[in-house]
Amino acid sequence: MNTWVKDAIVYQIYPRSFKDSNNDGIGDINGVRSKLDYLEQLGINTLWLSPVYDSPCDDNGYDIRDYQTILAEFGTMQDFDLLLEECHQRGMKLVMDLVINHCSDEHEWFEQSKLSKTGPYADYFYWADKPNDLKSVFGGSAWDYCESRQQFYLHTFSKKQPDLNWECSDLVSEIERMVDWWLDKGVDGFRVDAISFLDKSGIEDAPNGTFATEACVNRPKGHTHLRKLMSKVHTRDVLSVGEINARGTSELLDYVLPSRNEFQMAIVFTPPEIEVFHENLNQYYKDQIKVRIEVQRQGAWNANFLSNHDKPRQVSLYGDDGEFWLQAAKALAVLNLTQHGTPYLYQGEEIGMTNCYFDEISDYDDIDTIAKFQEQLENGLSSEQALALVSKASRDNSRTPMQWDSSTFAGFSKVTPWLKVNENKSTINVKSQEQDAESILQFYKQLIEFRLGSETLKTGDTSLHETADPIIAYQRQGDSCTYLVIVNLSSEVVLAPSLPESQTARLMFGEALSEYLPPYYFAIYKY
Repeated sequence: MNTWVKDAIVYQIYPRSFKDSNNDGIGDINGVRSKLDYLEQLGINTLWLSPVYDSPCDDNGYDIRDYQTILAEFGTMQDFDLLLEECHQRGMKLVMDLVINHCSDEHEWFEQSKLSKTGPYADYFYWADKPNDLKSVFGGSAWDYCESRQQFYLHTFSKKQPDLNWECSDLVSEIERMVDWWLDKGVDGFRVDAISFLDKSGIEDAPNGTFATEACVNRPKGHTHLRKLMSKVHTRDVLSVGEINARGTSELLDYVLPSRNEFQMAIVFTPPEIEVFHENLNQYYKDQIKVRIEVQRQGAWNANFLSNHDKPRQVSLYGDDGEFWLQAAKALAVLNLTQHGTPYLYQGEEIGMTNCYFDEISDYDDIDTIAKFQEQLENGLSSEQALALVSKASRDNSRTPMQWDSSTFAGFSKVTPWLKVNENKSTINVKSQEQDAESILQFYKQLIEFRLGSETLKTGDTSLHETADPIIAYQRQGDSCTYLVIVNLSSEVVLAPSLPESQTARLMFGEALSEYLPPYYFAIYKY
């Protein structure tokens, strides 16, 4: 693995919500360019850009109409080239989001495939005369009828996201050429979306009512397709991270072991409902640490994250977005930035942005939230009950506009944004935290600088202490020093664990251990 990948601090940008440069209510590429100084000062050295390709945006850009064209509302290819150039001038890398399990039903490939069962694009997608009862992730059947072809096509996600057929060699060649085109342009790697579902063999035998994703997840041919593609990608000096669905550590390792030549690291997708409604999030997070330790012991690399565009805001999920908001956001920063692997930050978490808590379903844009709301209505819930249930896990929680200042539209735009601004913009914003030495933003800057200067925090061995919930404690041991990290991941005052190492160690961040730990206590010791 390249040295720069191990040194990366990745910041995910959701362009639609980051910064609007032309006041049309939609964030854009030039908006990202305008904030590169901010990101550089934060300590970010790698950007991950969520899709900016041409798209009808049924799923906010994860339904691509043209892989080699920029969506007009985001800008032009010239704007993108300038962004790439200015990143590189600052010594920053730019990683693209790559969506190749499916595309848009408005892509030329699909438009051509609909016309004929024998034409050159006929087999670019999955077609059936008599579909089975597979379910789509976004509700309803995973099959949709096409009148012109008089067949059904497969879509594991939205009906506007037909699945690509990786058994078609002509399609694979098209994808390989497209990937090479972006690499030749100078992008520094890819985060590959929903990549666990490439092998559709056997889906016709799936039990009735099965989700299409469950019927084709992590199957052998999918790995074969992936190794073929990534063996070419890895001839370049790039970063690769796959968004995968892993039902255990062994399935995760299948994607990230160096000997497999698939990904350098993986982001494991978990449906947000599983986390939001988990009965013990402390133990859940400890289990994630245990998985990362096993990945490290097997000689693979980790991707560490708490937030992204598919998850609730981390301080609202794992922490406290009320009384203990400040301390909780800092404690979570400690957890994310002191573990083995590459840390991923999602825009706004460096200022502790929270869930949005909108009052009406009409305020939400997320296709998944709206589908689940309708499902709950059909299950007999009232509108108020349905909204209260689905809003907790809504992907829009992380997609509200970035809060740059306390102005009407949070400095994101001068006009009404595509999605409502969080009402707490007046108290949670970049401008106010830049002027506050004790802010979450200033804490992130200090902690990122600390991590970048520590080989132990990047690559050192990890061992997890056995502590009672809600205490999380682990060591990071390197050649020159060892760090002890302690966090109380709760709003309760708890009895401190007995950790002898802390008696002879030097406190680097946080407060010294005492008999009782306050809510969201954290400390980093060095010895």
